[in-house]
Amino acid sequence: MDGRRRNPYELTQDTPVYVISVAAQLSGLHPQTLRQYDRLGLVSPDRTAGRGRRYSARDIELLRQVQQLSQTEGINLAGIKRIIELEDQVAALQARVAELEGALDGVAATMRQREAAVHASYRRDLVPYQEVQQTSALVVWRPKRQQQTD
Repeated sequence: MDGRRRNPYELTQDTPVYVISVAAQLSGLHPQTLRQYDRLGLVSPDRTAGRGRRYSARDIELLRQVQQLSQTEGINLAGIKRIIELEDQVAALQARVAELEGALDGVAATMRQREAAVHASYRRDLVPYQEVQQTSALVVWRPKRQQQTD
């Protein structure tokens, strides 16, 4: 998680609080349709100790999305299930990318600090070497000829 302690009584989008009749009313679907979606794995609500279904606000939103895809877009339930799986996969990958970007930023900051420490450790009494400028001039060397003595 994020390392913070959560209040056990705090309601979030994922808190399972709605029984099937309330979830059906909130989503505009029949309770039997919710059971069917649960059997197909489209929407999987939490279960109580007595095996009763408990829906969260996120589940209600997903039920509405399934209904919209089915009725207005004409997508069959198998297609809807695949769409939901792919959206979940995309969300997980986006979270992983954000996590890796955060780690990369941390490593980059550490490298900048180490680089600064190395530069600070340079001896200031040394003079940097400068290379001689290269030219395209051609220099011809001719040895002196020895004079012949007779």
